[in-house]
Amino acid sequence: MAEGPMGSGEATVRGFTGGVFAENTYLVSCARTGAGILVDPGAAAQQALDAARALGVTIEQIVLTHAHVDHVEGIPLARRETGAPVLLHPADLQLYGAAPMQAQMFGVRMEPLPPVDGELAEGGTVRFGECTLAVRFAPGHAPGHVILVGDGMALVGDVIFNGSIGRTDLPGGDFGTLMRSIRAQVLTLPDVTTLHTGHGPDTTVGHERVSNPFVTGVYGGGGFA
Repeated sequence: MAEGPMGSGEATVRGFTGGVFAENTYLVSCARTGAGILVDPGAAAQQALDAARALGVTIEQIVLTHAHVDHVEGIPLARRETGAPVLLHPADLQLYGAAPMQAQMFGVRMEPLPPVDGELAEGGTVRFGECTLAVRFAPGHAPGHVILVGDGMALVGDVIFNGSIGRTDLPGGDFGTLMRSIRAQVLTLPDVTTLHTGHGPDTTVGHERVSNPFVTGVYGGGGFA
C-alpha cells in the first residue's frame, strides 16, 4: 500500500494489487472531507472498496487512466457498491466497449460494463472534496490514456513503470507515441514526483530518468534522457 500527499488539499493514495495481471487499483481520498475516487478498478476492486468502507471514504467517481480489461474488470462491482459515475477519455471508448471480448481472450470472467458517464480531457481536472488532480493526455499504450497529476505525485497507469514502459503491441498502441507522451507528460514533472504505476511498485521521475533503459536509450534510439 502506497501513501502520499497530493492535489490542492491533503490526500492519501492507497494501492491494492490483484488478479492474473497483478494490476494496481488505487483509492485516493481527501483527508479533511472523506471524499475519494477509485482509479482503475481491476481485480483488486473489492479490496479497495472494503478499505474505503473501513476508512469512511465516500467514493465520488470511478476514474480510468485507460480501458484495457485489467483496469476495468472491477467496474461493475464498484458501480453497484458506490453508484459513482465512470470517467474515461473518449478516445478509449472503443476499447472500453471491447473489454468483455478481451477478457474472454485471456480467460477472465467479466460482467457487462456500465456506460461511461463523463469524459476526461487534456487540461481538465478531477475534483473530490478539497483535492484536485490535473488530467494529462498520454497516449501510446492506449489511444485515450491519461495520467492524473497532483502535488508531488502522479497516477500514470501503464505509461511508465519502475524500469519499464507500457506495452505497445496491443490495440491502439504505438511505441513512438508512447515515448513522446513520456517525454512531454512524465519527464516534465519534478524529479521527486512519486509515480503510482498500473503494475509493479511506485517509482519517481528522477529514478526513471537515469535508470529506465527505455528512457536512457539502452534499448535503442528511443531514449532521450
